[in-house]
Amino acid sequence: MTALFDRDTRSGIGPDPAGRPALQRRAALSRTYRRSEPYRFILPTAVLLFVLMVIPIIMVIGYSVMDNVITNRSPEFVGLANYVAVLGDRIFHTAVGNTLIFTIVSVVAHLVLGLVFALLLNTTLISRAGIAIFRVIYILPWLFTVAIIAVLWRLLLNPNGVVNYLLQSAGAVESGVEWLSSPDLALAAVTFINIWAGYPFFMISMLAGLQGIPRDLYEAATVDGASPWQRFTNVTLPQLTPIIISMTLLDLIWTSQQFALIWMTTGGGPINVTEMLSTFTYKLAFSRYEFAQASTSAVIILLLSMVLAFFYVRHQKARD
Repeated sequence: MTALFDRDTRSGIGPDPAGRPALQRRAALSRTYRRSEPYRFILPTAVLLFVLMVIPIIMVIGYSVMDNVITNRSPEFVGLANYVAVLGDRIFHTAVGNTLIFTIVSVVAHLVLGLVFALLLNTTLISRAGIAIFRVIYILPWLFTVAIIAVLWRLLLNPNGVVNYLLQSAGAVESGVEWLSSPDLALAAVTFINIWAGYPFFMISMLAGLQGIPRDLYEAATVDGASPWQRFTNVTLPQLTPIIISMTLLDLIWTSQQFALIWMTTGGGPINVTEMLSTFTYKLAFSRYEFAQASTSAVIILLLSMVLAFFYVRHQKARD
């Protein structure tokens, strides 16, 4: 019995008062180590986000309340003067209006086209081979980069391009139309290009949602005598509503910040008819060298984006 007691004491099982604090410390350290494991996994990403996002945002906010940074060796604090100047700028008002039109029309068209094409690809009326062909055709715009899309459509919409050639051959127009250079047509043209480039993302998301709807719901609706339209409005749309809301909010954020497509097709022209908030900010910084006002415009865009992001996060939490 004595030998058993001594062995248990040496192994830390017995009632050794001197060994208990060390065991407790090791147990506490082990628990702390296990609890900190998730944080250690995300620490590199958190540091990277802090360096590449948080610090630049703080710097831009600081620049927005200075008279003019970078070009001025000794910038002075001017408070909200830059915000007053930017908000009172006529071109800024034009950019806001163009961004609203461009964003709303693009998002609505993305939603409608994405849903229509997703329903087409989910139907049983077309053979598998036909659906495979349509999938390749419909997803093609998503495979191109923004630069390729811009160059492609600049060539197509050129006065001597394919689009004008087809319209002239059909007798719709008499001469080549300046699609991207006309003040009356440029905004509609770049909006159309953005719609063409962005609808596949909606289509794929909607198709995934359609394929996740239980067939039992449609069978029950059919037994109850529901028409195809009633099955669509009472089964399909309610099941897709969470996806539609999420995709719409995301697309609002992405489209309102579109820059590359606009810059490489029209550059915000002609006569500012396609000027967006993104191109307006870029020109302030790198054409007029008003870096403080450019920072101010960037902060305003950030605040507007945060409003949309707030609703998106709130919807996701409610959905979860």
